[in-house]
Amino acid sequence: MDVWNDYKRIPLPQILSHIVDNRGKTVPLDDGGTHILIATNCVRNDSLYPSYDKIRYLSNEIYENWFRSHPLPGDILFVCKGTPGRVCMVPDPIDFCIAQDMVALRANEELIYNRFLLVVLRSREIQLQITNTSVGDTIPHFKKQFFDQLLIPIPPMEVQKKIGDMYFSISLKMELNKKINQNLYEQIQTIYCKDFDPALNEVTGVLSDICKFSTDKVQISDLSVSTYYSTENMQPNKAGAVDASSLPSVSQTTRCRKGDVLVSNIRPYFKKIVYVTEECGCSTDVLCFVPQPDYSAFLFGTLYMDRFFDYMVAGSKGTKMPRGDKQQIMKYPIVVPTAEAIIDFNAVVIPMLEQITINNKENRRLATMRDTLLPRLISGDLDVSDIEI
Repeated sequence: MDVWNDYKRIPLPQILSHIVDNRGKTVPLDDGGTHILIATNCVRNDSLYPSYDKIRYLSNEIYENWFRSHPLPGDILFVCKGTPGRVCMVPDPIDFCIAQDMVALRANEELIYNRFLLVVLRSREIQLQITNTSVGDTIPHFKKQFFDQLLIPIPPMEVQKKIGDMYFSISLKMELNKKINQNLYEQIQTIYCKDFDPALNEVTGVLSDICKFSTDKVQISDLSVSTYYSTENMQPNKAGAVDASSLPSVSQTTRCRKGDVLVSNIRPYFKKIVYVTEECGCSTDVLCFVPQPDYSAFLFGTLYMDRFFDYMVAGSKGTKMPRGDKQQIMKYPIVVPTAEAIIDFNAVVIPMLEQITINNKENRRLATMRDTLLPRLISGDLDVSDIEI
Protein backbone atom coordinates (compact mmCIF):
# COMPACT_ATOMS: atom_id res chain seq x y z
CA MET A 1 0.00 0.00 0.00
CA ASP A 2 1.56 3.24 -1.21
CA VAL A 3 -0.71 6.08 -0.16
CA TRP A 4 0.79 8.47 -2.69
CA ASN A 5 0.47 6.23 -5.74
CA ASP A 6 -2.25 3.66 -5.02
CA TYR A 7 -5.17 5.97 -4.29
CA LYS A 8 -6.98 8.85 -5.89
CA ARG A 9 -5.83 12.36 -4.99
CA ILE A 10 -8.37 15.12 -4.43
CA PRO A 11 -7.79 18.89 -4.24
CA LEU A 12 -7.69 20.00 -0.61
CA PRO A 13 -10.82 22.24 -0.70
CA GLN A 14 -12.95 19.33 -1.94
CA ILE A 15 -12.31 17.26 1.20
CA LEU A 16 -13.10 20.11 3.60
CA SER A 17 -16.45 21.05 5.09
CA HIS A 18 -15.39 24.56 6.08
CA ILE A 19 -12.45 26.99 6.09
CA VAL A 20 -12.19 29.53 8.89
CA ASP A 21 -10.66 32.50 7.10
CA ASN A 22 -10.21 35.89 8.76
CA ARG A 23 -7.23 36.96 6.66
CA GLY A 24 -6.76 40.45 5.34
CA LYS A 25 -8.21 42.18 8.38
CA THR A 26 -6.37 43.37 11.47
CA VAL A 27 -8.36 42.52 14.57
CA PRO A 28 -8.73 45.29 17.22
CA LEU A 29 -6.80 44.32 20.37
CA ASP A 30 -7.65 44.88 24.01
CA ASP A 31 -4.94 44.39 26.67
CA GLY A 32 -7.68 43.97 29.25
CA GLY A 33 -9.60 41.42 27.18
CA THR A 34 -10.24 37.83 28.20
CA HIS A 35 -10.03 36.10 24.81
CA ILE A 36 -6.63 34.89 23.58
CA LEU A 37 -5.52 35.66 20.02
CA ILE A 38 -2.64 33.51 18.77
CA ALA A 39 -0.25 34.48 15.98
CA THR A 40 1.43 32.40 13.28
CA ASN A 41 4.54 31.90 15.42
CA CYS A 42 2.40 29.76 17.75
CA VAL A 43 1.94 27.13 15.01
CA ARG A 44 4.86 24.74 14.43
CA ASN A 45 5.20 21.41 12.68
CA ASP A 46 6.98 19.87 15.67
CA SER A 47 4.05 20.42 18.05
CA LEU A 48 0.63 18.80 18.02
CA TYR A 49 -1.14 21.90 19.33
CA PRO A 50 -0.37 25.64 19.16
CA SER A 51 2.02 27.10 21.72
CA TYR A 52 1.47 30.40 23.51
CA ASP A 53 4.80 32.07 22.70
CA LYS A 54 3.37 35.48 21.91
CA ILE A 55 -0.30 36.04 22.55
CA ARG A 56 -2.58 39.04 22.54
CA TYR A 57 -6.04 39.63 23.93
CA LEU A 58 -9.47 40.63 22.64
CA SER A 59 -12.61 41.96 24.24
CA ASN A 60 -15.70 39.77 24.34
CA GLU A 61 -17.50 42.14 21.97
CA ILE A 62 -14.78 41.79 19.34
CA TYR A 63 -14.70 38.02 19.83
CA GLU A 64 -18.47 37.73 19.34
CA ASN A 65 -18.98 40.20 16.49
CA TRP A 66 -15.79 40.86 14.52
CA PHE A 67 -14.87 37.41 13.20
CA ARG A 68 -16.43 35.56 10.30
CA SER A 69 -16.13 32.28 12.25
CA HIS A 70 -13.98 30.52 14.83
CA PRO A 71 -12.03 27.22 14.79
CA LEU A 72 -13.52 24.14 16.41
CA PRO A 73 -11.68 21.31 18.21
CA GLY A 74 -10.13 18.97 15.66
CA ASP A 75 -9.70 21.63 12.99
CA ILE A 76 -6.23 22.03 11.50
CA LEU A 77 -4.53 25.42 11.63
CA PHE A 78 -2.63 26.31 8.45
CA VAL A 79 -0.14 29.19 8.33
CA CYS A 80 -0.42 31.15 5.08
CA LYS A 81 2.17 33.90 5.54
CA GLY A 82 5.72 34.10 6.89
CA THR A 83 6.54 30.38 6.93
CA PRO A 84 3.64 28.94 4.91
CA GLY A 85 2.56 25.38 5.50
CA ARG A 86 3.12 25.08 9.22
CA VAL A 87 0.16 23.17 10.60
CA CYS A 88 -1.13 21.89 13.92
CA MET A 89 -4.37 20.69 15.43
CA VAL A 90 -6.92 22.69 17.40
CA PRO A 91 -7.22 21.22 20.93
CA ASP A 92 -10.34 20.34 22.88
CA PRO A 93 -11.29 22.51 24.67
CA ILE A 94 -10.16 25.48 22.60
CA ASP A 95 -9.32 28.71 24.43
CA PHE A 96 -8.06 30.92 21.60
CA CYS A 97 -9.06 32.47 18.30
CA ILE A 98 -7.18 33.23 15.08
CA ALA A 99 -7.07 36.23 12.79
CA GLN A 100 -5.07 37.10 9.68
CA ASP A 101 -2.23 35.10 8.10
CA MET A 102 -3.63 31.67 9.02
CA VAL A 103 -6.77 29.64 8.42
CA ALA A 104 -8.45 26.67 10.09
CA LEU A 105 -9.28 23.68 7.89
CA ARG A 106 -12.28 21.55 8.89
CA ALA A 107 -12.19 18.04 7.44
CA ASN A 108 -15.23 16.49 5.81
CA GLU A 109 -15.49 13.44 8.09
CA GLU A 110 -17.09 11.34 5.36
CA LEU A 111 -14.05 11.74 3.13
CA ILE A 112 -10.99 12.20 5.33
CA TYR A 113 -9.87 11.64 8.90
CA ASN A 114 -8.58 14.88 10.39
CA ARG A 115 -5.54 13.24 12.02
CA PHE A 116 -4.58 11.67 8.71
CA LEU A 117 -4.96 15.04 7.00
CA LEU A 118 -2.53 16.50 9.53
CA VAL A 119 0.01 13.80 8.64
CA VAL A 120 -0.34 14.43 4.92
CA LEU A 121 -0.07 18.21 5.25
CA ARG A 122 3.14 17.77 7.25
CA SER A 123 4.59 15.29 4.80
CA ARG A 124 7.72 16.15 2.85
CA GLU A 125 5.80 15.98 -0.44
CA ILE A 126 3.15 18.53 0.53
CA GLN A 127 5.54 20.79 2.45
CA LEU A 128 7.84 20.98 -0.55
CA GLN A 129 4.93 21.82 -2.83
CA ILE A 130 3.80 24.59 -0.47
CA THR A 131 7.30 26.06 -0.42
CA ASN A 132 7.60 25.97 -4.20
CA THR A 133 4.12 27.45 -4.73
CA SER A 134 4.36 30.32 -2.25
CA VAL A 135 4.99 33.80 -3.59
CA GLY A 136 7.01 36.68 -2.18
CA ASP A 137 10.74 36.90 -1.51
CA THR A 138 10.83 38.84 1.74
CA ILE A 139 7.65 37.42 3.31
CA PRO A 140 6.49 34.21 1.57
CA HIS A 141 2.72 33.94 1.14
CA PHE A 142 0.61 30.91 0.25
CA LYS A 143 -2.52 32.32 -1.34
CA LYS A 144 -5.96 30.86 -0.79
CA GLN A 145 -6.36 29.95 -4.46
CA PHE A 146 -3.28 27.73 -4.18
CA PHE A 147 -5.20 25.25 -2.00
CA ASP A 148 -6.65 23.69 -5.16
CA GLN A 149 -3.11 22.65 -6.15
CA LEU A 150 -2.60 20.57 -3.01
CA LEU A 151 -3.75 17.08 -3.99
CA ILE A 152 -4.52 14.92 -0.95
CA PRO A 153 -4.45 11.09 -1.29
CA ILE A 154 -7.61 9.39 -0.04
CA PRO A 155 -7.02 5.76 1.02
CA PRO A 156 -9.77 3.76 2.76
CA MET A 157 -10.87 5.24 6.10
CA GLU A 158 -9.42 2.26 7.96
CA VAL A 159 -5.97 3.07 6.56
CA GLN A 160 -6.39 6.76 7.31
CA LYS A 161 -7.27 6.04 10.93
CA LYS A 162 -4.35 3.67 11.47
CA ILE A 163 -1.83 6.20 10.21
CA GLY A 164 -3.51 9.22 11.79
CA ASP A 165 -3.96 7.58 15.20
CA MET A 166 -0.35 6.41 15.23
CA TYR A 167 0.89 9.91 14.54
CA PHE A 168 -1.51 11.41 17.06
CA SER A 169 -0.49 8.98 19.82
CA ILE A 170 3.19 9.77 19.43
CA SER A 171 2.56 13.51 19.23
CA LEU A 172 0.19 13.51 22.21
CA LYS A 173 2.75 11.74 24.41
CA MET A 174 5.28 14.41 23.47
CA GLU A 175 2.79 17.15 24.32
CA LEU A 176 2.12 15.59 27.73
CA ASN A 177 5.86 15.47 28.45
CA LYS A 178 6.13 19.13 27.52
CA LYS A 179 3.28 20.02 29.88
CA ILE A 180 4.89 18.05 32.71
CA ASN A 181 8.16 19.86 32.09
CA GLN A 182 6.48 23.23 32.02
CA ASN A 183 4.81 22.47 35.33
CA LEU A 184 8.17 21.47 36.83
CA TYR A 185 9.76 24.70 35.58
CA GLU A 186 6.99 26.69 37.21
CA GLN A 187 7.53 24.82 40.48
CA ILE A 188 11.24 25.59 40.35
CA GLN A 189 10.45 29.23 39.77
CA THR A 190 8.09 29.29 42.77
CA ILE A 191 10.64 27.62 45.05
CA TYR A 192 13.36 29.99 43.90
CA CYS A 193 11.22 33.11 44.37
CA LYS A 194 10.38 32.23 47.95
CA ASP A 195 13.94 32.59 49.25
CA PHE A 196 16.13 34.00 46.49
CA ASP A 197 14.24 36.43 44.26
CA PRO A 198 16.14 39.78 44.49
CA ALA A 199 12.82 41.58 44.35
CA LEU A 200 11.64 39.88 47.55
CA ASN A 201 14.85 39.27 49.47
CA GLU A 202 17.95 41.21 50.45
CA VAL A 203 20.61 41.33 47.72
CA THR A 204 23.92 39.98 49.01
CA GLY A 205 26.02 39.57 45.86
CA VAL A 206 26.23 39.52 42.08
CA LEU A 207 26.08 36.76 39.47
CA SER A 208 29.88 36.52 39.16
CA ASP A 209 29.97 35.31 42.78
CA ILE A 210 28.50 31.95 41.76
CA CYS A 211 29.52 31.40 38.12
CA LYS A 212 31.68 32.35 35.16
CA PHE A 213 31.46 32.09 31.38
CA SER A 214 32.93 29.03 29.69
CA THR A 215 35.99 29.71 27.54
CA ASP A 216 36.58 26.07 26.60
CA LYS A 217 36.59 26.14 22.79
CA VAL A 218 36.94 22.86 20.91
CA GLN A 219 36.22 21.38 17.51
CA ILE A 220 32.89 19.61 17.20
CA SER A 221 34.72 16.38 16.42
CA ASP A 222 36.29 16.52 19.91
CA LEU A 223 32.94 16.34 21.74
CA SER A 224 32.25 13.04 23.49
CA VAL A 225 28.57 13.22 22.45
CA SER A 226 27.04 14.66 19.31
CA THR A 227 24.73 17.22 20.91
CA TYR A 228 24.80 20.85 19.83
CA TYR A 229 22.71 23.86 20.83
CA SER A 230 22.11 26.97 18.79
CA THR A 231 19.75 29.85 19.42
CA GLU A 232 17.04 28.13 17.34
CA ASN A 233 16.60 25.06 19.56
CA MET A 234 16.91 26.31 23.12
CA GLN A 235 13.36 26.56 24.41
CA PRO A 236 13.35 24.75 27.79
CA ASN A 237 10.09 22.92 27.14
CA LYS A 238 11.42 21.34 23.94
CA ALA A 239 13.64 18.32 23.48
CA GLY A 240 16.13 20.75 21.95
CA ALA A 241 19.60 20.21 20.48
CA VAL A 242 20.67 19.05 17.05
CA ASP A 243 23.02 16.28 16.01
CA ALA A 244 26.50 17.79 15.87
CA SER A 245 27.61 14.98 13.54
CA SER A 246 25.65 16.74 10.80
CA LEU A 247 27.89 19.81 11.18
CA PRO A 248 31.44 20.20 9.79
CA SER A 249 33.76 18.41 12.23
CA VAL A 250 36.27 21.24 12.05
CA SER A 251 33.71 23.77 13.27
CA GLN A 252 34.56 25.36 16.59
CA THR A 253 32.15 25.17 19.48
CA THR A 254 32.02 25.92 23.19
CA ARG A 255 32.31 22.75 25.26
CA CYS A 256 29.53 22.61 27.85
CA ARG A 257 29.37 20.14 30.74
CA LYS A 258 26.66 18.74 32.98
CA GLY A 259 25.34 21.42 35.31
CA ASP A 260 26.18 24.34 33.00
CA VAL A 261 23.37 26.66 31.96
CA LEU A 262 22.97 27.97 28.41
CA VAL A 263 21.29 31.27 27.55
CA SER A 264 20.77 32.69 24.07
CA ASN A 265 22.73 35.91 23.69
CA ILE A 266 20.74 37.04 20.64
CA ARG A 267 17.44 38.83 21.19
CA PRO A 268 17.41 38.05 24.93
CA TYR A 269 13.76 39.09 25.16
CA PHE A 270 12.94 35.63 23.72
CA LYS A 271 14.14 34.15 27.04
CA LYS A 272 15.80 30.98 25.76
CA ILE A 273 17.55 28.85 28.37
CA VAL A 274 18.73 25.23 28.76
CA TYR A 275 20.03 23.25 31.74
CA VAL A 276 22.88 21.04 30.48
CA THR A 277 22.58 17.37 31.42
CA GLU A 278 25.48 15.92 29.44
CA GLU A 279 28.52 17.19 27.62
CA CYS A 280 27.51 19.15 24.54
CA GLY A 281 28.50 22.05 22.35
CA CYS A 282 26.90 25.41 21.75
CA SER A 283 27.23 28.14 19.14
CA THR A 284 29.03 31.42 19.71
CA ASP A 285 25.63 33.12 20.00
CA VAL A 286 24.90 31.13 23.16
CA LEU A 287 26.32 32.03 26.58
CA CYS A 288 27.54 29.05 28.62
CA PHE A 289 27.44 29.79 32.36
CA VAL A 290 29.68 27.53 34.47
CA PRO A 291 28.49 27.37 38.11
CA GLN A 292 30.55 26.88 41.21
CA PRO A 293 30.27 23.38 42.73
CA ASP A 294 26.76 22.61 44.04
CA TYR A 295 25.36 25.79 42.48
CA SER A 296 24.10 24.42 39.14
CA ALA A 297 20.42 24.13 40.13
CA PHE A 298 20.53 27.49 41.88
CA LEU A 299 22.17 29.08 38.84
CA PHE A 300 19.42 27.71 36.60
CA GLY A 301 16.77 29.09 38.96
CA THR A 302 18.48 32.48 38.88
CA LEU A 303 18.74 32.67 35.10
CA TYR A 304 15.28 31.24 34.46
CA MET A 305 13.59 34.20 36.13
CA ASP A 306 11.90 36.84 33.97
CA ARG A 307 13.70 39.44 36.10
CA PHE A 308 17.09 38.22 34.86
CA PHE A 309 16.05 38.39 31.21
CA ASP A 310 14.60 41.87 31.71
CA TYR A 311 17.96 42.91 33.17
CA MET A 312 19.77 41.31 30.24
CA VAL A 313 17.53 43.11 27.72
CA ALA A 314 18.04 46.47 29.44
CA GLY A 315 21.81 46.12 29.12
CA SER A 316 21.87 44.64 25.60
CA LYS A 317 23.60 46.29 22.67
CA GLY A 318 22.38 46.61 19.09
CA THR A 319 19.00 47.34 17.54
CA LYS A 320 18.29 44.84 14.74
CA MET A 321 19.87 41.92 16.64
CA PRO A 322 20.51 42.99 20.25
CA ARG A 323 23.02 41.02 22.31
CA GLY A 324 23.60 40.90 26.04
CA ASP A 325 26.65 42.64 27.49
CA LYS A 326 28.77 39.99 29.26
CA GLN A 327 30.33 42.35 31.76
CA GLN A 328 26.96 43.83 32.63
CA ILE A 329 25.36 40.39 32.93
CA MET A 330 27.86 39.33 35.57
CA LYS A 331 26.85 42.33 37.68
CA TYR A 332 23.28 41.05 37.99
CA PRO A 333 22.31 41.35 41.68
CA ILE A 334 21.47 38.08 43.45
CA VAL A 335 20.75 36.66 46.87
CA VAL A 336 23.74 34.42 47.60
CA PRO A 337 22.44 31.39 49.50
CA THR A 338 24.01 29.91 52.59
CA ALA A 339 25.50 26.42 52.50
CA GLU A 340 22.44 25.07 54.30
CA ALA A 341 20.05 26.81 51.89
CA ILE A 342 21.86 25.34 48.88
CA ILE A 343 21.53 21.83 50.31
CA ASP A 344 17.80 22.28 50.87
CA PHE A 345 17.27 23.85 47.43
CA ASN A 346 19.20 21.11 45.63
CA ALA A 347 17.31 18.36 47.45
CA VAL A 348 14.05 19.59 45.94
CA VAL A 349 15.06 21.07 42.58
CA ILE A 350 17.69 18.66 41.26
CA PRO A 351 15.19 15.74 41.06
CA MET A 352 12.89 18.05 39.09
CA LEU A 353 15.65 18.89 36.63
CA GLU A 354 16.48 15.18 36.30
CA GLN A 355 12.84 14.39 35.50
CA ILE A 356 12.82 17.15 32.89
CA THR A 357 15.89 15.53 31.36
CA ILE A 358 14.19 12.12 31.24
CA ASN A 359 11.12 13.62 29.54
CA ASN A 360 13.23 15.46 26.98
CA LYS A 361 15.16 12.30 26.13
CA GLU A 362 11.89 10.42 25.64
CA ASN A 363 10.63 13.19 23.38
CA ARG A 364 13.76 12.95 21.25
CA ARG A 365 13.15 9.21 20.91
CA LEU A 366 9.50 9.78 20.02
CA ALA A 367 10.41 12.51 17.54
CA THR A 368 12.82 10.14 15.81
CA MET A 369 10.12 7.46 15.69
CA ARG A 370 7.59 9.93 14.30
CA ASP A 371 9.88 11.37 11.66
CA THR A 372 11.32 8.06 10.46
CA LEU A 373 8.33 5.71 10.68
CA LEU A 374 5.55 7.89 9.31
CA PRO A 375 7.01 8.25 5.79
CA ARG A 376 7.40 4.45 5.70
CA LEU A 377 3.81 3.96 6.83
CA ILE A 378 2.52 6.25 4.10
CA SER A 379 4.65 4.57 1.45
CA GLY A 380 3.52 1.12 2.55
CA ASP A 381 6.98 -0.07 3.65
CA LEU A 382 5.73 -0.62 7.21
CA ASP A 383 2.49 -1.83 8.78
CA VAL A 384 1.02 0.02 11.75
CA SER A 385 0.39 -3.24 13.59
CA ASP A 386 4.16 -3.87 13.69
CA ILE A 387 4.85 -0.74 15.79
CA GLU A 388 4.92 -0.37 19.54
CA ILE A 389 5.18 3.10 21.09
